[in-house]
Amino acid sequence: MSRLEAKKPPLFISEPLTKDTVSQSLSLLSEILKSCYGPAGRLKQLHNGVGGYVCTTSQSSAILSRLSVSHPILSVLMASVQNHICRFSDCGLFTAILCCSLIENFKSLNVASCTVIKISKHLLSLCMDYLKSEACGCRVSVDFSILETLLCLVRSILTSKPACMLNKPEVDHLTMLILKAFMFTVPCHVETNAVLGKCIIVPVKGRRVVDSTVLPGLLIETPEIQLAKPLAVKRTCSNMIKIALFCVSMSGDLFNPEEGTITVHHGISLEMSEVNQLLNVGKQLVNDEVGLVVCQKVIHPSLKQYLKENHVIAVDRAGLSVMEPLSRMTGSKPIASIHSLSPSCYGSLKDVRLESFASKHFVHLIPDDTVVCSLILCNRNETAWDELKRACETAEHVLQLTVKEPLALLGGGCTETHLASYIRHKSCSLSTSSFKDLDCSRTQYQLVADGFCRSLESVACSLNHDDGEILTDMVYGHCWLVPSGFPSVSNWSDLVSKCGCGINGNTENLNWRLLQGQFGSPVIQGCPKDPSVKVADFLTLDCFAAKCSGLQVALETANLILDLSYIIEDQN
Repeated sequence: MSRLEAKKPPLFISEPLTKDTVSQSLSLLSEILKSCYGPAGRLKQLHNGVGGYVCTTSQSSAILSRLSVSHPILSVLMASVQNHICRFSDCGLFTAILCCSLIENFKSLNVASCTVIKISKHLLSLCMDYLKSEACGCRVSVDFSILETLLCLVRSILTSKPACMLNKPEVDHLTMLILKAFMFTVPCHVETNAVLGKCIIVPVKGRRVVDSTVLPGLLIETPEIQLAKPLAVKRTCSNMIKIALFCVSMSGDLFNPEEGTITVHHGISLEMSEVNQLLNVGKQLVNDEVGLVVCQKVIHPSLKQYLKENHVIAVDRAGLSVMEPLSRMTGSKPIASIHSLSPSCYGSLKDVRLESFASKHFVHLIPDDTVVCSLILCNRNETAWDELKRACETAEHVLQLTVKEPLALLGGGCTETHLASYIRHKSCSLSTSSFKDLDCSRTQYQLVADGFCRSLESVACSLNHDDGEILTDMVYGHCWLVPSGFPSVSNWSDLVSKCGCGINGNTENLNWRLLQGQFGSPVIQGCPKDPSVKVADFLTLDCFAAKCSGLQVALETANLILDLSYIIEDQN
């Protein structure tokens, strides 16, 4: 068949970063993300053009997944940040804002992009070496036998999500619950390849946040089981409850005609045959002393009634999401066929109870060794609950990452300004041989280093949403926020009490300077000192693994975009 329209040649776009549309789009994305950053970040409402669900959020995971972009450069940037979020859950806004700022600062330099990339990689290696060294002044060791640091880490995540609509007592309550839930998932008996358990979030909307609670084991919603009736459950001679877990339908449905042809003899009822097979399974379960049957799908009413008469609790429509944690918690193997039933597939439970929260009824499965727990999460409305669920999942993931690498970084912009101070100091003391290795001049290195430092400082400046001033001190290199309404010639010592992370107080002459963002001139900086006190109440902390990854992803993505010479678009 002949073409109705001639095939168009591909469109070649050279030097895409020099185009105004790209610069404007990057700048707009950067401003959107900066306005969401931190505890005082502004909320965004996202919905599609025809209406539907409206998402109110300031979290990067929700924003980036709902923003549609058409330009390939923005697609690369967003895909890179989203991949980071999938792996670490935290520091998504930090990564995206830093990447946009690095691109903006680097492309304004009169330095070849290949030289910028080589120098920036060297700067990144300096940062990573410093962050992983014992001499690092912006990291905190996390001791899991001391609750204070862990509480600070979780609290910092919750307070950075304003759409959760939490007050201080609610933050404190949830912080303890999340930490308690996480401790439930840590195995009591450590093996060579120990694996953390799982926390299942149970939604209860329209209730107070302080009504939230955490229970060991698993909750399965069962509207048809009435609390008024006593729960009689069959136990084994060792006083345990044997459980059978089915991942196949037990509804007695007939065969699907698409699966093949069935020959049925005269007078034989397929439906009765299926029901009889199910009842035979029920008899075997009773004979094997099974006390609880959980089915992912539907159980036939006749089988339910038979099991009930023999003091076996039957729970159906459990859903796919509970199968893996339930299998792990009980040691049972999901049974995929009603025609082959092996006693080796059974698991065990310590107890089964009925629980009620708000208007919902649950069967509470309590294991002998808790590696799975249920967090009953309450909030006032659906929007705030959705945001709180994302925050709790992030906090759980951050705690898991911290187990692998028990470190945290100072938050509140202090790590960014401290790193900038460190890099300014190091860049002034590099040997001539280093410049030869990088094939660049001292001037080129200083220009790129200054752009790198201004990008880090711009992330710290993004925490300010009320026209106040952002300062950094020349002793520790920490970030200080001055409230709005004071002139720039004020005596800063009278206006600030604690730095952004809360570790330093205004107790000495710290020689502050204003963070001017991209308009500042290069600053000669001494090596920032390490604060003498490393643990304080209500520190603001960031996940070490997530922030280190965010720093790497931001710079590597910026370098990739800076290195783009052509974009080729298919016009057909």
